[in-house]
Amino acid sequence: MSLTAYTSRTLYTPLESLDHAVVLVEDGAVVKLGTRTSVEVASGAEIQDFGDGIIVPGFVDIHIHGSAGYDVMQAADSARGNFEQFLARHGVTAYYPTTIAAPLDVIERALERLADAIEIAGRKDSSHGGAQPLGIHLEGPFLSHACRGAHSPEDLLLPSVEIFDKFWQAARGHIRLITIAPELEGALEVIAEAAKRGVCVSLGHSDADLESTRRGVAAGAEHATHTFNAMRPLRHRDPGIVAEVLTNSSLTGDVIADGVHVDPAVVKLFLNAKGAENAVLITDATSATGMPNGKYLLGTLEVEVKDGTVLRDGKLAGSVLTMDRAFRNAMDFAGWDLQRAVRIATANPARVAGAQNKGMLKPGADADFVVLSASGDVRATVVRGKVVE
Repeated sequence: MSLTAYTSRTLYTPLESLDHAVVLVEDGAVVKLGTRTSVEVASGAEIQDFGDGIIVPGFVDIHIHGSAGYDVMQAADSARGNFEQFLARHGVTAYYPTTIAAPLDVIERALERLADAIEIAGRKDSSHGGAQPLGIHLEGPFLSHACRGAHSPEDLLLPSVEIFDKFWQAARGHIRLITIAPELEGALEVIAEAAKRGVCVSLGHSDADLESTRRGVAAGAEHATHTFNAMRPLRHRDPGIVAEVLTNSSLTGDVIADGVHVDPAVVKLFLNAKGAENAVLITDATSATGMPNGKYLLGTLEVEVKDGTVLRDGKLAGSVLTMDRAFRNAMDFAGWDLQRAVRIATANPARVAGAQNKGMLKPGADADFVVLSASGDVRATVVRGKVVE
């Protein structure tokens, strides 16, 4: 493979900042990076200059149901390429397709199809032209009836290791995250088993009090799903799950920063509480994202999008948020600078999901990065060392 040198005015790894930056890429991986005075570029290397752009790692979305008319659980796979290109145009280079509660056979078939997509995209000879699926996020069916959100009550089940193992087998071990309500009977056993298999257990869709939440953390939970949404509200004498998420520094947590699911002032509260080390941005995007008003699918459910809000039976049912918009909103809502906001869209979600070579720019990492303007607009996206057209 030929060597390519990508240059720009600034680069955020995101932990470090480099001015007049150079990223050397070969065979889809970062070979070296540094300043133009410290990195020697071979005479035969191709050079692509992004001018005054800011190179940052590619965004990683660990909670997404679809976009551009495509739902990750649908049987027909022909639209997935358009969906993944749509994600790349909005700065996402890696994502975790997220299921919803549905009949068990429907979930299992969806997991099998998603496992196929992950394995195909992961091949060295893959001609992947957009965001890459890395693993599966299982949201449901082990959710609280009291905090089920848009999930159908008839599809919710009490957690059991037996059912989780069926999902694991159907997904051929590609489950990387699971959202579960820790207060449910059988939840602690499933949390412990999932954690043992290397799955990030995320607490969510939960009516847990403080003690039940802490038992879930002790069993192996490490993360929280769309904090504040589909959770027991924070009360000063009944703090519940939200208090543990906000105050426990061993827990990471994510938030939907669209200004609809969570008020901008509360997004700021969340980001300041969790900090640049433990906050994560997600979209919870549905197939309606990037589409006109109308009716769309969320898994097996019909939802309606109108004026930027996705509803089912009057309840919020996912979003039409894109990661670049969530990223810019985080800067706007919390007053964070671009480098700080980059971390919660790149390194942190990659760490939560256990993606070793994503979310950071360093030698040996996958050459997935985004070129941003100073205001956070996406100028170009590079996946595995290739600019996405």
